Formats: sequence, structure tokens, C-alpha cells
Amino acid sequence: MAILVLASCGLLISLIQTMVVPLLPQFPRLMSVSPSTAAWLVTATLVAGAVSAPVLGRLGDMYGKRRMLVVALALIVAGSAIGAVAPNIAVLLVARVLQGTAFGVIALGMSLMRDILPPGRVGNGVGLMSASLGVGGAIGLPLTGLVAQFTSWRWLFAGAAVIGVLQIVLVQRLIPESRVRTGGRFDVLGAVWLGVALVCLLLAVSKGSEWGWAGARVLGLLAAAVVLLPLWGVYELRKRGPLVDLRVSARPAVLWTNVATLCIGFSMFATFMLATQVLQAPVETGYGFGMSLIAAGLVLLPLGGAMVIFSSTSALISRLRGPRTTLVVGLALMVLGNAGFALLPSSIPALIGIATVGSVGATLAYSALPLLIMRAVPRTETAAANSLNTLMRQLGTSTCTAVVAAVGTAMVMTVDGEVHPTGGAFSVVFLAAAGAALVGMVVAMLTPAPVAVVARAEATA
Repeated sequence: MAILVLASCGLLISLIQTMVVPLLPQFPRLMSVSPSTAAWLVTATLVAGAVSAPVLGRLGDMYGKRRMLVVALALIVAGSAIGAVAPNIAVLLVARVLQGTAFGVIALGMSLMRDILPPGRVGNGVGLMSASLGVGGAIGLPLTGLVAQFTSWRWLFAGAAVIGVLQIVLVQRLIPESRVRTGGRFDVLGAVWLGVALVCLLLAVSKGSEWGWAGARVLGLLAAAVVLLPLWGVYELRKRGPLVDLRVSARPAVLWTNVATLCIGFSMFATFMLATQVLQAPVETGYGFGMSLIAAGLVLLPLGGAMVIFSSTSALISRLRGPRTTLVVGLALMVLGNAGFALLPSSIPALIGIATVGSVGATLAYSALPLLIMRAVPRTETAAANSLNTLMRQLGTSTCTAVVAAVGTAMVMTVDGEVHPTGGAFSVVFLAAAGAALVGMVVAMLTPAPVAVVARAEATA
């Protein structure tokens, strides 16, 4: 039961991430704002999630992972309730920021599994929670389309608030608190410092295509990030109770797993998000299928089922051959899936098959990452280390978003008076995603096994 409750929390996070994406073309009309302003509904959530994940992870290690999980769910409830009644775009942006600050739920949930489950069930739990991220994306698109077509978008926020309340009750009643604590004082300065640096970096990456990569704002933000991040690292190394223990993060098994995670985040975004765009593009483009949002979501809905099924397979592979093998296999499938998409399949069955290969690969890869991290760090650092890994995934996703925007605006065609990306634009992005997965696979193959390191660290503790 604990596994199902925690996995449902991951499902809610995935739904929140994707629920406004299909509605972005409508928000300028609904809220009387420009398209660029409406795009902040995604950007604000992404930035808030990246900044808050390390903070929630560290607080979870210090004061209790279940306690911080409840706090994160409460933020979801507050943000969703505000969004349901938001009178204007400013209030709606505040709601999305509050929702984004809860993205640390994933790392907290996986870390809790390590502390409260028998060792033999941790792999199954992590695999199911990893699969819930993809399942949420798969069901979120048709759900959003149905709600938008037959009722108000505000019901999406209201529904998220109700689900959040139910999950708070379930977590408090069915999930025991972890007894593992680090103690010490929270590094407030380090958290603020890292937050400012990440805001600068993610804003530059997310808005580079819109603001201009050579513009003063983007260059200034990138310069600030380049200066702030190394100085933050020096400060954290000297801090007695740092926000992120960089000495632990610098261990090869942790460092290179995070590098692979960056590549996976890039590759995964192409598989999940661009498949819908291909299905909705007009047939006249030469690659599209002319489907509605709801139809496209329903076509991709079986991917969620495949991900749930293969979440148990990932646990079996990790148990028999180790999580590094699971990661390598998953990345290999992601290479094949994105390479297949780059050929722009001409039939629905072919597209579903290719998307399934990539989705199963993402399931295997994401289920292996937390296991690798947890094997490489002491129990007292689990939530913080998993939160940093979550941050790397978001950085990869943000980078892919920037590439998609840049290529999609540079390679365009006009169909019936509307501008659409060319087939070549999609091929370029999918080939880049396949290349990122290939790099991640090589990194994973060369990453040393972490078991001995953890055994020595915990024996010393």
C-alpha cells in the first residue's frame, strides 16, 4: 500500500507538470494576454521546481521525509486552489509557482521507500514511481483535452486540489516517518544562493529563443549563472552543514550518474512531447496526421500501460544484473526510439511502436537512476542526493525545450496560412535526442559501481 500511495504522488506531479501545456494556445484569449506571457505558466513552474527540489530534499534529510512530503503536497493544494479561482494571469502564475515548488515530491517519495520498505521491494517501488511520471504525462493530454472541450480549465486546478487533499490524508495514515536524520542547521544562505543561480540559468535557457540568444538579458543571465554557481560550490565546500554535500556528489558513481540524467532528461522530452505535435500537425505538412488534441492523447494512452508493466521488469533486471545494466538497456531503447522518430513514421501503428520503445526505455532508465544514487550515498543524504538528480533531469528537459524552440522557429513551412515546423526540424530534434541518449549510455557504461563506497561510508557512520 505504501508503494501505491507514494507512486500516486508522483502521478499527481506529472499531471500538474503537463496539464497547462495543451491549453497554452488558448490562454492568451482566456486571460487576455500575449502568447509570450502565457508561456510563463510553464516556465514559472519549471524554475520553481528546479529551485525547490534541493531545498525540500535537504529539509527531508534533516527533519523527516514524510513531514516534508506532506508540506509539498500542501503547496500543491494551495497552488491548485488559487489557480481554480485566479482572476488574472498574475494570480495564476503565483498558483503555478506554488505547484512547482512541490516537484521535490518525487525525490522525497523514492527516498522514503529506501527507509521504510524491505530491501527486496525498493526496486519495485522506485520502478512504479518512475513509471508514474510517464503515465501522468500519457493520461494528462487527453484528460486536459476533454476538460477543455466540455467544461472550464479551472476544473483541472480544482481536481488537483482535491486529489492533493486525499493524498495528504493517505500519506499521514499509511506512510510511516523515516527514522533517518542528519540533524544540523539548514543552510539558508546556500539555498538562496543556489536558487538565484538556477533562476538565472533556467531563465536564460528557457527564454533564449524568445529573447534572443545574443541579447543583453540572456547573456547577462548566463554570465550571472557562470559566476554564481562556482562561487556557490566553493562556499558549500567550506560550509560545515551544506545544502548539498558536494564531496558526496563528486564521487564518480554519483557525478556520472547525474551527467547521464542530464542526457536522459533531454532525450525523454523529445519522445513524450513531440510525438503529440507530430500527431496533431496537418497532413499537408508531409509528416503530420491531422488529429485533434483528444485523439492524439488517446493514441498515445497505451504508452502509460506499457510503462507500468515494464516498471516491474526494471526492478527484476536491477535485482538480477544491477541498476547500471537497467540504465544502459533503457538508454539503448531511447536511442532506438528517437532515431525511429527522426525517420518520421508514416503510419499510426509505426509511430505507436516507436513511441513505445522510447517510453519503455525511459521507464527503465528512470527507475535505475534513484537506485544508483541510493547505492552511492549514505542513508542520511538520500533525499538531498535524489533531489539533485531530479534537478539534473529538469536541466536536461529545459535544454531540450530550448533546442526545440530554436529549431522550430528556424525551420518552418506555411500550410493553409499557418506556420508549422518542417519535417526536417523534427528530424533534427529527434536525432539530437538520440545522440543525447547515446552519450548517456556511454557514460553509464563507464560509471564505476558504487556498492563498495556506500558500504565503507555507512560502516564508518
